[in-house]
Amino acid sequence: MKRDLALLLGILLALLAALLLWALHATLALEPGPRLAELASARLEQTGVSNPVTAVLLNYRAYDTLLELAVLLAALLGIWSLGPAPAGYQRSGPALAALVDWIVPLAILAGGYMLWVGGHAPGGAFQAGALLGAAGVILRLSGEPSAGLPGEPAQRWLVVLGAGVFALVGGGLLASGFGFLTYPPGQAKWLILLIESAATVAIGVTLTAAYVGGRPGSGTAHNGTGQSRTVQR
Repeated sequence: MKRDLALLLGILLALLAALLLWALHATLALEPGPRLAELASARLEQTGVSNPVTAVLLNYRAYDTLLELAVLLAALLGIWSLGPAPAGYQRSGPALAALVDWIVPLAILAGGYMLWVGGHAPGGAFQAGALLGAAGVILRLSGEPSAGLPGEPAQRWLVVLGAGVFALVGGGLLASGFGFLTYPPGQAKWLILLIESAATVAIGVTLTAAYVGGRPGSGTAHNGTGQSRTVQR
């Protein structure tokens, strides 16, 4: 019985391999058509931005980017569902604290620059959000238990800000007679900037909260007497 099943599986795999080879051969035999880069560049002026990467992410395939933000949100909700966040690290010494006081503002400033420049040069919401997240990680490593994050209610609103604004803009365009996330040419630039600004904040907060590693508002542990204490690593 097992031998017959193995033989059947081998035949099916051989047929699948033959089908894939035929599909590859048929694709290579086709006449080359317009490349996607050429098609994207031809309509770049209608996207509201002059950077082709931003045009692809926020205009041509905006649905994919919306789903990427939803995936980040789902990942953070999974982390929060695991329980309270562990306690923070021991407070850093004066030398490291002074360095952090310089690095964190510079990272936030660089994130704002990456957000703004993304419309016409390499940059955008994900790069800017990553810098904000890095600033939060540095704060956490330096001994800041909250990693610079706001309180629990504000934090929960901020992590849904990116996908929420994205969906609201799409729904507003749909209600106005346009397609979902089909931007009017005259408003495309500012709608994309609005979406990217919200996404930057959401990505930064999400990455920082994921590094903290638990539900917000629970950075202390309790001993057997009911008194709270900070657990150092």
